[in-house]
Amino acid sequence: MREINVSEVENIVRDLCIRANVFLPESLEKCIECSVEKEKSPTGAEVLGDICRNFRVAKEQNLPVCQDTGMAVIFFEVGQDVHFVGGNVVEAINRGVSRGYTEGYLRCSIVADPIERVNTGDNTPAVIHTSIVDGDKVKISVCPKGFGSENMSALKMMTPSVTVDEICDFVVESISKAGSNPCPPIVVGVGIGGDFEHCAYLAKKALCRDVSVRNPKKPYAEMEEKILDRINRLGIGPQGFGGTVTALAVNIEQGATHIAGLPVAVNVGCHVTRHSEAVI
Repeated sequence: MREINVSEVENIVRDLCIRANVFLPESLEKCIECSVEKEKSPTGAEVLGDICRNFRVAKEQNLPVCQDTGMAVIFFEVGQDVHFVGGNVVEAINRGVSRGYTEGYLRCSIVADPIERVNTGDNTPAVIHTSIVDGDKVKISVCPKGFGSENMSALKMMTPSVTVDEICDFVVESISKAGSNPCPPIVVGVGIGGDFEHCAYLAKKALCRDVSVRNPKKPYAEMEEKILDRINRLGIGPQGFGGTVTALAVNIEQGATHIAGLPVAVNVGCHVTRHSEAVI
């Protein structure tokens, strides 16, 4: 049994909150840079160039890459041979988020109650997804999620009789309806399977995958490429000004489901689909 003090978790979460909001994943940066040459619209190419300049300035000056520094979404993978000491680990995670957002001068956007709408002042509480895995390590992934893109997400409880093309149609239609709202070029996370809530979890998890990595199962990898091509034929373009680069990647995650159902969820990430991780 390996002991980990929760203060270490707190400090790492604090640092990851700041890092994720300042530095884009390297693969996403490269994808955006390459898309400048792919974009056939002069206006769209100019917008993509501005986006590249923005994330470079953010790095150079240690500033948030977007003014919406998001809701803190934490994927917390705990090795079953780990024992936390020194306090409550969930409270430690939220203290880390609080410190990251206040000490990092990041915008705090969380309200304690969805009807009363009173800001908590430190971007807590975080959304924490905990899973138990083998070993004695802890992997922490911080994925700030802005709501311009989050609001464009969709979920549909389909039946087992639907075809792959119908699943693709639902994803493409969801992005078509979203238009310019999620600040394209976007990353599209798709969850297929599970039940109502697990399907949405899969879609969110899909956004954390490297945009250069395809689903290891060929049928899903082919769907990713097919949906990406169809989305980029919509003509929405960078920031909605029209063009051929509306999406940078489509990531699909799948899971077991019931014989009577086939849930499909679409979680949209803007051009600053952020995530940063560390292992203890």
